[in-house]
Amino acid sequence: MPPGGPPAAPPGAPPGRRTAWAEGVEQLRRAATTEPGRLRIIGAVLAALLVLFGAVGLWEVSGRSTAAGDVVGRSQPLSADAASLYRSLADADTASSSGFLLGAAQEREVRLRYEKDIANASRLLVSAAANTGGSQDSREQITLLSEQLPRYTGLIEQARAANRQGLPLGGAYLRYANEQMTTQLLPAAQRLYEAETGRLYTDYDDSRSWPLASLAAGLVSLAALVWAQRRDYRRTNRVFNHGLLAATAASVVVLLWLAVGHTVARASLNEARAQGQESLKVLNDARIASLQARAGENLTLIARGAVLAADTKSDKYDVDFTTNMKELDAGLAVALRLADDEAGRAPVTRAADGVKLWKQRHTAAREADLKGDYESALVQVVGDKDHKDSSGAAFDTVDASLEQAVAHEQREFTRAARGGLGALDGLLTGTAVLAVVGAAAALLGIGRRLSEYR
Repeated sequence: MPPGGPPAAPPGAPPGRRTAWAEGVEQLRRAATTEPGRLRIIGAVLAALLVLFGAVGLWEVSGRSTAAGDVVGRSQPLSADAASLYRSLADADTASSSGFLLGAAQEREVRLRYEKDIANASRLLVSAAANTGGSQDSREQITLLSEQLPRYTGLIEQARAANRQGLPLGGAYLRYANEQMTTQLLPAAQRLYEAETGRLYTDYDDSRSWPLASLAAGLVSLAALVWAQRRDYRRTNRVFNHGLLAATAASVVVLLWLAVGHTVARASLNEARAQGQESLKVLNDARIASLQARAGENLTLIARGAVLAADTKSDKYDVDFTTNMKELDAGLAVALRLADDEAGRAPVTRAADGVKLWKQRHTAAREADLKGDYESALVQVVGDKDHKDSSGAAFDTVDASLEQAVAHEQREFTRAARGGLGALDGLLTGTAVLAVVGAAAALLGIGRRLSEYR
């Protein structure tokens, strides 16, 4: 071997083989030295950019449309069902205590309300189990609720049976059932509601996020098209290349459609969240507080001082009533501030007026009970044919008004959320079609210039 390097190839020997990649690079380099070659490269790059723009747009629009569709058709209904489940359980507890106080006088009416609440809670549990998806936390709460609900109803039946026989054990069973409700069932229902509401807010955020990658790809494609047309003008002195002009127009349309469509969708979804979902959450919490306050009011008469609060002096259920009424007052104040029209404010105002009346009647009933006049206190709480102005009647006004307010805000949410989803309608198909049209138009425009070299 000669010094300084490998031996030289003998004269006449074939050159070493080159890789396909090296050959491709060499062909591209040679093509770039001629105008037709450069035009082909420009056409391929423009078409690739427009196809990339369309693909990224399809990916982002599809994700946001799916998230907006989930807000309207899955996560918000599941959140509303979880809130309805909580209300049904709380109302069943209230109805059971009311029925205990009323005895045989109005047993059938209250019993039907209790059975309706339990049936509704059971139906909502089945629906939640079928639609909750992969949420482990939701499944755990549904399992707990499914196990504890039959135990609660069994305790209520034992309380009713003992009460019919005039046994004081009925009150103990009822208090134990209430403890099961407040320590097991309602906390599980609250956790289920929070889990489903968390999923709702995640879908909100996904549906409202800007399609930044699509907008960036569109701007890059548009800049490349403008550069190609300027280059064409400088070399040929022609103002317009119809193909490139059509591709530019298609890109501008898609870009504007993406920006305007998402702006409108975000505005509608923001309205749905701020004026619909937030109001619904406040109203649901207020209604739950009213139901728990009513249950505490009833249990105050049932327990008759047998269960003391943490201070070992006050009646536990009367303290619970006071706490829940404060939460109700605070919730109604917030709901009134969030209500954005008269149809939303009117039922909240009626509920607030009903709460004032409820407090007055409760105070009078409580004074009678503390004086030892149980029968007078009882009729002031549950009412009878001669005492229509009971605290129970005031509670019914509050509950009916809150139900009307919830229904109104639910309609407002649905309207706004569907408006946001509607703003994205057609964008998926439009993006795909216009991206393909733009890529084809760019190739045709470059092809028209190439034909001049033949």
